[in-house]
Amino acid sequence: MKPEINERLTRIGPQAPCGALMRHYWQPVALLAEFDPALDPRMRDRPVKAVRVLGQDFVLFKNAAGTFGLLDRDCPHRGADLAFGRNEGDGLRCPFHGWKFDVSGQCIETPAEPEGSRLCSRIKQRSYPLMERSGVLFAWLGEAGSSPPPFPELDCFTAPDTHTFAFKGLWQCNWLQAFEVGVDPAHASFLHRFFVDESMEDSYGKQFRGASAGDVDGEQWPMTKVMREFDQPKISVASMPYGMQLTALRAMNASLTHVRVTHSIFPHTFVIPLSETMTITQMHVPVDDTNTYWYAVFTSFDGPVDKEAMRAQRLQGISLPDYIPKTGRHNHWGFNEEEQLTRTYLGMGESDINVHDQWACESMGPIQDRSREHLGTTDVAIMANRRVLMKAIDDVAAGRYPPGVAQPEVAAQRVGPDTVDGIAPADNWEQWWQTAVDAKCRRAAWHEKHGS
Repeated sequence: MKPEINERLTRIGPQAPCGALMRHYWQPVALLAEFDPALDPRMRDRPVKAVRVLGQDFVLFKNAAGTFGLLDRDCPHRGADLAFGRNEGDGLRCPFHGWKFDVSGQCIETPAEPEGSRLCSRIKQRSYPLMERSGVLFAWLGEAGSSPPPFPELDCFTAPDTHTFAFKGLWQCNWLQAFEVGVDPAHASFLHRFFVDESMEDSYGKQFRGASAGDVDGEQWPMTKVMREFDQPKISVASMPYGMQLTALRAMNASLTHVRVTHSIFPHTFVIPLSETMTITQMHVPVDDTNTYWYAVFTSFDGPVDKEAMRAQRLQGISLPDYIPKTGRHNHWGFNEEEQLTRTYLGMGESDINVHDQWACESMGPIQDRSREHLGTTDVAIMANRRVLMKAIDDVAAGRYPPGVAQPEVAAQRVGPDTVDGIAPADNWEQWWQTAVDAKCRRAAWHEKHGS
């Protein structure tokens, strides 16, 4: 890839071509949990947060009625930082001269002005539409006056709160390399390879620790064994209205094949199976050119999720209140030489494979130099996505709609998308995986069957 194309695909500021593309999609800006005083005591008396998304600075606050507002961070009076504002219940007051703004951005007080002044009625800070879904606050950051598309009708956003759990983490790298790990089915056989298969009894909420659907001679196989023993997947990509459907087949013997179906939701989301009854929808929102927050929504097709158990698992490796990983370049991502020799292919722990992906992405550098890479046949989805991304950037520059859920008719269409991870008959795997998905959906009382 030419360096100038790499720049075009990765830079996301307001004036960058890819930044213009990103602003056609709803973007996650915070977890609702970030305003929970039990997790961040500062929120008890002052629910205000500085937020940086797509290279822009905002202030997010909650008023006394529980309504959120997302405003540009610089006060429209003299540019002071509203993230240090006084939350007075009915609005956020700038400490510089006392100007106060409600959640819509309307200035409601300019106390230093002469009595009878109507200056505040003419001042409005830009605010951004917000949408709350599955424990995540999303914002529409498109051009002023533009209308957002409908919010995407994905399973993770239509399931009830009892059946979803949201979490996030910060990676110090560009958004594209963070996203591309999720559309690379081959890497799991190496990056996440465990030499020892532990008991599956403690697999709840842990990716690759549970069993695949189906069996081999009546025995269920853990995903760790499947990934380790069958490391040459046949990968195919199908274009879908929302993005891509990825199918990875691992031939196990003459009669059985392992099937893993995942999805890419353009521009930066992927949907993968966590277990037979749970999926992960993971979004990679650029903070700026060299930092990315991943947001993951876990969706149960069985009983309610155990939010506290899943949060406790993940807080072992993440520091609050900013969801910063405890491992990183500063401590070699927790690398252990003995573990690499005896237990895992990478040597960076077994309890949280998210650290494995973090290393892969961050070790490429802040922005991967794609002019130095050499792609292979297993990179078919990465190549396909880059072609779509380049065209989408060109379309926006030419004044056309980009693809996927930026288009109202696509966003409004109910779509899972359906995922599977299982051992299927080699000669009938297509029907097998659809039957498995149908059974999963029927188990979910909240789910209305839809086309996939």
